[in-house]
Amino acid sequence: MPRDAFEDRLTRLRADVAALGTDVVGRLDRATTAYERRDPDVGRAVATTDDAVNERYLALERECIDLLALYQPVASDLRVVVASFKILTDVERVADLAANLGGYVEAMESDTIPNVPIADIADMALAQLDGALTAYEDGDAERCREVAAADTDLDQRCGAAADDLVRTLARHSPADGDTEALLADTKRYLLAVRDLERAGDHAVNVAARTLYMVEGSHELVY
Repeated sequence: MPRDAFEDRLTRLRADVAALGTDVVGRLDRATTAYERRDPDVGRAVATTDDAVNERYLALERECIDLLALYQPVASDLRVVVASFKILTDVERVADLAANLGGYVEAMESDTIPNVPIADIADMALAQLDGALTAYEDGDAERCREVAAADTDLDQRCGAAADDLVRTLARHSPADGDTEALLADTKRYLLAVRDLERAGDHAVNVAARTLYMVEGSHELVY
């Protein structure tokens, strides 16, 4: 098949993967905002529309397979297809994490945990994801390394979140009958923090695969 046709499809693949990533980051942003605001309607909207992301993910995965089968790319072209295939998996898993967060909002009890925000953690994870996807779209190797380096700060903040919660709970005495609800909400808070930390891990994966795509380097793959 003509080289021009392959290049057009490769360009379109990268644009479509980046567009799906941008959509997924928006979903995670909405889910964390819903969690912060205790807004079950928005949380439910994120949690119940994950199938649409899955359909786009599967379509793009099939496109990667078609490109490999039809054109048998080599060298840098092969790296683009393989990296895109891997990145799609991370993007889809971030969408699952967004759906998780949306689901937590639906189940939260009101006012059992004094305000323990996750907004700063969410901002860090979202910034990593934005940076990783921009690096993929632009082929920016240096930005890949910046995303990976930032993950240490996110991990430390997530680790501190449990300490924040313990200090907050130490000052809070639940009313009679509220203990079970408090435990349930505490577990959900810790799950929300874990999911945001995992979103950052997926951002590093995207950056690692992008660096491989651009430079052929496995420096960030671990």
